[in-house]
Amino acid sequence: MKRVWLCRGREIDLSSPVIMGIVNVTPDSFSDGGKYYDPQRAIEHGFRLLEDGASILDVGGESTRPGAPEVSTEEELERVIPVIEALADAGAAVSVDTSKAEVMRQAAEAGAIIINDVYALRQKGSLQTAAESGCGVCLMHMQGVPRTMQAAPSYQNLIEEVRLFLKERADAALAAGIAAKSIVLDPGFGFGKTVGQNFELLARTQDFLSLGYSLLYGMSRKSSLGAVTGKASASERVVSSVAAHLLAAERGASILRVHDAAEMREALLVYEAMKNYKELK
Repeated sequence: MKRVWLCRGREIDLSSPVIMGIVNVTPDSFSDGGKYYDPQRAIEHGFRLLEDGASILDVGGESTRPGAPEVSTEEELERVIPVIEALADAGAAVSVDTSKAEVMRQAAEAGAIIINDVYALRQKGSLQTAAESGCGVCLMHMQGVPRTMQAAPSYQNLIEEVRLFLKERADAALAAGIAAKSIVLDPGFGFGKTVGQNFELLARTQDFLSLGYSLLYGMSRKSSLGAVTGKASASERVVSSVAAHLLAAERGASILRVHDAAEMREALLVYEAMKNYKELK
């Protein structure tokens, strides 16, 4: 059966894994902070990600790395709206990575069709705003807040607690009028989890699929990958990022949120060839 993500009337085909390319319009993101802070450079980077194989562009104006400071609504809007407008006007499927209701609203007006929220629409006004926008939504699990989430992550039962949280947020979205086909879930790799807990999320992807929604995994260049590979610099974690996302895809994840679209696309071509070998000469 064909799986789709319904986003403001646009259907994104999730029958095979799709790539969500990261466009950070920030001076302080953990991997590429400042590199695409200038709007024009961010726009050019977005187009390059599309050429490299991304199907969705996730534009964010506030870093959610551990210890990141908060950004005002006005500053976040100044960062992301020009980038969203330019990419959406060119036909790109644009996601806005934000937790603020006003940023969600203006981003949708600028052409965004997806809201990707690390707070899973728990901030004031965000649930209603998302519902009114008609956007597709990604609801993520996070223990604590970005500033302190990695201080001392603790769970009695990691999988059950994350699963219950995601179900509760999906139910809240449905109750607010968001269509089931518009909802995607994210277990929150790196958001209030230890290294071992992050890899448990990856190993047990099927536990989250049983909720009945498509899954997004965002593990690109994260420190847990560096912890097991010995790569201290985020820019050195391209290979491990591709490997982690390929494992997620094999386990059923539909959307892979990455910095390195070209490398991810190449890996997925090999993966799809393995699955569809009967069609090859």
